[in-house]
Amino acid sequence: MSNDNTDNVPDSTAARVALWRALHATIDAPPHVLDDTIGLQLLAPPPNWQQRGDMDLAFTRPFRASIVARARFIEDLVIERAAQGLTQYVILGAGLDSFAQRRPDIASQLTIFEVDQAGTQRWKRRRLNELGFGTPDWLRFVPVDFEAGDSWRHALAAAGFDASKPAVVVSTGVSMYLTEEANRVALREVATLAPGSALAMTFLLPLELADPEVRPSLEMAARGAQASGTPFISFFTPARILELAKEAGFTDARHVSADDLTQRYFAGRRDGLRPPSNAEELLIATV
Repeated sequence: MSNDNTDNVPDSTAARVALWRALHATIDAPPHVLDDTIGLQLLAPPPNWQQRGDMDLAFTRPFRASIVARARFIEDLVIERAAQGLTQYVILGAGLDSFAQRRPDIASQLTIFEVDQAGTQRWKRRRLNELGFGTPDWLRFVPVDFEAGDSWRHALAAAGFDASKPAVVVSTGVSMYLTEEANRVALREVATLAPGSALAMTFLLPLELADPEVRPSLEMAARGAQASGTPFISFFTPARILELAKEAGFTDARHVSADDLTQRYFAGRRDGLRPPSNAEELLIATV
């Protein structure tokens, strides 16, 4: 992967997600839920990247389906809200998100705030420039050191975020690494945004509830996260995450299940591709 001595490459999780999205676009049969190879271009891995252990086609099949389904659902939500006049889109832990590059027709009508570690953002900005995508004014990189407790709300304000206007805020693949109290704080922060704002957040269900065919893989992922020093801390049932959202002050909250995503994006497929039930699913909450 491209790198230099001054900037950090994205963490392994962000890179893996980007490559799984690329696998879907290049290996799975059409129609593709999400056609995204931008992350692959940014990472520029060796030619044999598909032979990596974490790229095994059978092992990754349900997980890459889940990854592209949640991304597509969020993009549809953003496009729907943009058509209604929304102009601000905040991506927490943006990593290798590629909405700005893939959908400039929509993105250029918004101000997009990508919130992430400063080193990762320097690397991403450099790679976007090298590949000719550039960084237009409507794409704002907002450096925040989450581990140091930096306030993403303060950083957004410094980057030109208008607190008087609503926004869509997205957080994917983050909640399981935070304590329940930290998740409560994050929910309350978004719930204080302007009326009409929306949060799209993924959450991990208790592992014992997962589909039997993917439960061993999820348990292995949990052990790997523990060993790497970033353990899965929080698991939520749908009822509990909805309760927390209401307690935080959202006027409306709903759970989008894997079955919902399957019906919306995978119906009629002959290959049986679909996200696993009761693994990582979505909370959609409105201020």
